[in-house]
Amino acid sequence: MTVLRFTGVRGVIARRMAESLATTAQLSFFADADAAALTAARAAWKAAGIRVGYEDLVIHALARILPRFPLMNAHEVEGEVVPQADIHVGVAIALPGALVVPCVFDCAGKDLPTIAAERASLVERAPRNKLTVREMSGATISLSNLGLTRVRHFTPILNRPQTAIVGLGTIGRDGTMGISLTVDHRAIDGAPAGEFLTALVEALEAPQPLP
Repeated sequence: MTVLRFTGVRGVIARRMAESLATTAQLSFFADADAAALTAARAAWKAAGIRVGYEDLVIHALARILPRFPLMNAHEVEGEVVPQADIHVGVAIALPGALVVPCVFDCAGKDLPTIAAERASLVERAPRNKLTVREMSGATISLSNLGLTRVRHFTPILNRPQTAIVGLGTIGRDGTMGISLTVDHRAIDGAPAGEFLTALVEALEAPQPLP
């Protein structure tokens, strides 16, 4: 039996998780999205020879709706919540004994294949320790995906100084995907959080970009 010690990378993760929970008022919300449009879009892109994942479609949707919700795309800086001009979406990548959250930059100005290619590059380089400091620290909102498990909803922990993080769950037999949202309740009240989650679900259920 191996003892897990909070040292090295695991120690850094443990400290950051504890600090996040200790210094923010985290509140989570849950919804389900009909995944039919997402599934159809993935199949169409695959048929065109381009690999697109659910995370890529969600990132693309976030880039469309976040301008309407500036506090969701924000950083807490010295006691102030500062909306960010650009949309840089962090993607949680699980590694053996570690978790990293590099980002896809400038998502609002990129089409779906570009987002998919850049996220794939992050996933490929993460295990080889080839991510840059800028990629590791530039996100303005984060995305965590447990869709390959049986988990439908969960409470993702904020990646400070960000004010929001979205979680993706599995697609159930009813064809719906679990969507989770955690916000810093000090800055974002329940009503705008609910409006944002509703807007995200509606964007995911709408027709998606096709080849």
